[in-house]
Amino acid sequence: MDGTLKENDLSRVVAADKANVWHHLLQHKPLESADPRIIVEGKGMRVWDQNGKEFLDAVSGGVWTVNVGYGRETICDAVKDQLMQLCYFAQSAGSIPGALYAEKLISKMPGMSRVYYTNSGSEANEKVFKLVRQIAHKKYGGTKTKILYRERDYHGSTLAAMSAGGQDERNAQYGPFAPGFVRVPHCMEYRKHELGLDHLSGEDFGIAAANQIEEVILREGPDTIGALCLEPITAGGGVIEAPEGYWPRVQEICKQYDILLHIDEVVCGVGRTGTWFGYQHYGIKPDFVTMAKGVASGYAAIACMVTTEEVFDMFKDDADDPMNYFRDISTFGGCTAGPAAALANMQIIEDEELLENCTKMGARMNANLMALMEKHQVIGDVRGKGLFQGVELVKDRDTKEPVDEADAQKVVADCGAQGVIIGVTNRSIPGRNNTLCFSPALIATEQDIDQITNAVDIALTNVFG
Repeated sequence: MDGTLKENDLSRVVAADKANVWHHLLQHKPLESADPRIIVEGKGMRVWDQNGKEFLDAVSGGVWTVNVGYGRETICDAVKDQLMQLCYFAQSAGSIPGALYAEKLISKMPGMSRVYYTNSGSEANEKVFKLVRQIAHKKYGGTKTKILYRERDYHGSTLAAMSAGGQDERNAQYGPFAPGFVRVPHCMEYRKHELGLDHLSGEDFGIAAANQIEEVILREGPDTIGALCLEPITAGGGVIEAPEGYWPRVQEICKQYDILLHIDEVVCGVGRTGTWFGYQHYGIKPDFVTMAKGVASGYAAIACMVTTEEVFDMFKDDADDPMNYFRDISTFGGCTAGPAAALANMQIIEDEELLENCTKMGARMNANLMALMEKHQVIGDVRGKGLFQGVELVKDRDTKEPVDEADAQKVVADCGAQGVIIGVTNRSIPGRNNTLCFSPALIATEQDIDQITNAVDIALTNVFG
């Protein structure tokens, strides 16, 4: 730390946090007899807590966000300069950074043309749900209002987003949810036995898993389904990449039944998998793409809903109808700091060739984790793409019985004691919170990757022997 805060100041901060802050995803009972962790400073890949302990951050701010690392002066300067010029005006009018970032973003997304600014991934997804419902009324006489979502996928924490939530522990005790959201099966080949498809593998499994979506469509009635909402790689539900054959079949199904395809890139977007967007690995053409976390690497709050000109045109075809347009607003979508930070963030990714680095370092991390799988029988599966990797821990490789959640948490704690922050699926699938999660910043070096996987090696030995 640079010494800006003195020790007595930090004591006050800890006391204030303990007395007044309600943290995310945290049981606070233990904090009655222990101090909360306060992250005081970040630089590059590393952060420091209130005790001066240094950590290598292998989860980019805890939730896949700080893609270009900490302490980026160019982003901070861009935000400061923009705030002095204009901090905010409602998005019913335009702004310089809003226009320029939309132009830059669309240049990375062939086939897309319009950017709608919001302040969170949950809200961006809700904008899509509202658009789908309005399209149903404008074009289909009020039918095709249902939205399909996938088991294990996550789309946000608002009630509508949770209605499309495929993680039962996240949803528990928060219902009843909005009607018209229908679940389709997951596509994880490692647990294909749960789908009754254990006799298939590879592309055959991928096609069959996609066909299970079609079965749901036929059961519900194609004339009732407006959209299919999917993560390109399932994140908090276990870091799941769909097998070969899955995405082309999904695209075929959507076209066949006139269903809009909504890809939720809140985690994968802006470089996390080695391409600008995760869906771009698979050759699909979505109708909506939503994004948040890595858009500005956490330097300012920003999220985007991006769509096609075809969708956009449906909301201006009758200017005489006062109900014809998208009657929606996101207050903080008018903040100019977000697109200003996002422009600088994207420039860093380009100038430092971080997409290429992500691919290279992701391959190294995957190879290191596969080597650990050879050494540790508790590793049942290694999966992911780019700097977005997951390790599923099991008691038995044959039965694939998950390890106890408490033991997976012990691995995370052991890594933390070594000065490496990793993640684990948390309040996701009942009995399935057993996947270690890794998402280091796109600036990661070989030494960083090796330090992360070496810590995991030691932790697995300490916890499981």
